Amino acid sequence: MIQMTVEQLKAKMDAGEKVNLLDVREDDERREYNIGGIHHRLGLVQSMQLDPLDDLDKDELLVVYCRSGKRSMVAGMMLEMVGFKNVANLEGGMLDWQAKFG
Repeated sequence: MIQMTVEQLKAKMDAGEKVNLLDVREDDERREYNIGGIHHRLGLVQSMQLDPLDDLDKDELLVVYCRSGKRSMVAGMMLEMVGFKNVANLEGGMLDWQAKFG
């Protein structure tokens, strides 16, 4: 799994690059602030309830994010175990994103 900074992700998004995003936070966190993508709580990833991810190409970049980068790291490792080959953990998560980009 690679580590991606919020600056690197924002640059990709601003350049119009295809980036698959996976938010593994809880529902209330998602409602408060998010940058898009699929929302699938960490607990569901851990229990291997991966249906919302079925349509994703496992070779494409998948950036996993959470509040601080810890839950997304766990989710990313689990996703690699089930065949996702290009997983990135968003370092600092939404805390870092909000601090830098509002």
